[in-house]
Parts: sequence; structure tokens; C-alpha cells
Amino acid sequence: MAPLVPGTLSPTRSVPARIPRPEYVGRKGPRPYDGPEAQTAETIEKMRVAGRIAARAMEAAAAAIAPGVTTDELDRIAHEYMCDHGAYPSDLGYRGFPKSICTSVNEVICHGIPDSTVLRDGDIVNLDVTAYIHGVHGDLNATYFVGDVDEESKLLVERTREALRRGIAAVRPGRQVNVIGRVIESYAKRFGYGVVRDFTGHGINTSFHSGLIIPHYDSPYATTVMQPGMTFTIEPMLTLGTYEHDIWPDGWTVVTKDRKRSAQFEHTLVVTPTGADILTLP
Repeated sequence: MAPLVPGTLSPTRSVPARIPRPEYVGRKGPRPYDGPEAQTAETIEKMRVAGRIAARAMEAAAAAIAPGVTTDELDRIAHEYMCDHGAYPSDLGYRGFPKSICTSVNEVICHGIPDSTVLRDGDIVNLDVTAYIHGVHGDLNATYFVGDVDEESKLLVERTREALRRGIAAVRPGRQVNVIGRVIESYAKRFGYGVVRDFTGHGINTSFHSGLIIPHYDSPYATTVMQPGMTFTIEPMLTLGTYEHDIWPDGWTVVTKDRKRSAQFEHTLVVTPTGADILTLP
């Protein structure tokens, strides 16, 4: 297939005034987070609500995926679902991002902007959805097939989902967060996949990105020790070729440098005394 090219943006979608906005909306960027990475039980339960709304919004949009559908239409569906359930789409207005979800097609690693791009039979598309409600965020993503997809792409998607599962299974209090990336990278290397390094999992709570970094490769610098109550995302991005990337002139859309396909899966989770509890389940 020909490489993806930017489409045309539709007008910015509105959010009802009754829905509280994150503090960064209307500003150049978010305020630095200076709170704890481990959250209270109350905050965790609020994040579970946000995560459930995000997951259901993603499911609603995913149900519309088919050849001939635009990525802007997927954005509309997820946007309306979140607003209808009292949540603000966290992406909308975050550092100027113009849409409510990210839609990353084929060689787009992450941060694809929904637009007039028409999905084609054989594409793969990642939907990345984050909802903000009750002062907290819930963030997840998944990669979907469009029509009849080739076997190489199917395996990439299935194995990226498995990489996320293995990363989550590696979570334990007392371990450094680099064990997560070690497990993911070790699995991906079996198949010769690239493991994206410059985009990572992150701490999340009342802040969309708290400053905590969760690499998906074995980084000697990721020495933060996990403790019960810590909330963060794991979101491996695996590629059929290089993990190196280019960024489109829009400043957001990240594509593989060799334009080979990339897949991604993500959940928000909390560290428990025995492992991890996923907060972004529908």
C-alpha cells in the first residue's frame, strides 16, 4: 500500500459547558505534576470510572471500523460517547492537539490526528482514547483490523497485544519499572520486531502525564521501584522494521522511518500488593 498522507481536518468538536475541563485546556501545556505516584483508594476508584468510560468509547468507535470509514468519523463516535457520559476527551486541547482521540493507521506509530483519511481494506488502525472525569484520567488503546488484513500484520497485532499482557504480568511491588520493558523487549525480539524507544508508558492520575516514565525496552535508567497504589500506563509499540521514526509537519503524527507497519496496545493500571489491577476495562 502507498504511504499514508495527511487528510483534511474537520472543525473542532464542542464539549458541553457542564463537563469539567482538565486544567491544561486553553493553555500551552499542563502544569507540572508534583504529587505522589501512589494514589489513594478513592482516586483509584475514580480512575476506574474514567477508564471504563474510555474503554467503552473505544469499543463504540471500533464497532464502526470498516473500509470506507474516515478516521474523523471514529473520532466523532468516541467524542460523543465520552461527552454523553459526562467525561471530557483528554486529548482535545492537550498541548494544542486538535481532536478527541488518536487514530494511527499502518506506519503511524502513535499520535495520528483523525481527519478525512478513508480506511482501506487491509489497513490496521490504532485507537487511543483517554477520558477525564471526577478530576482524573483513564487512558487505553488498541489496534484493529480493517477488512481482510495480511498475515504479517495480523501476527504483529496479536503479538503486540501479547507483549502488553506480559508487561502487565511483570508488575510487582519492589521491582524496578525496567523489568516491564525487559520482558516486552525480550518477547518482541523473538520475532525480529522493533521496539519503539522514544515514546513510552507514563504515570497517570489527576495528571494526564505525571512525569513517571515506563520504557518498553530494558532501560538502565528506569530504576523507579514499583509500590502499591502507583498508577501508570503500559503501551508497547512494536514495528515490522526499525524503531526509528519521523514526525509529520503537524508536530504530532509519528511514523516509522522505513514506513513499515506498527501496532500498539495500552492499559492504565494500578500496582497492587500482588501484581497489577487494570483500570481500563469496559
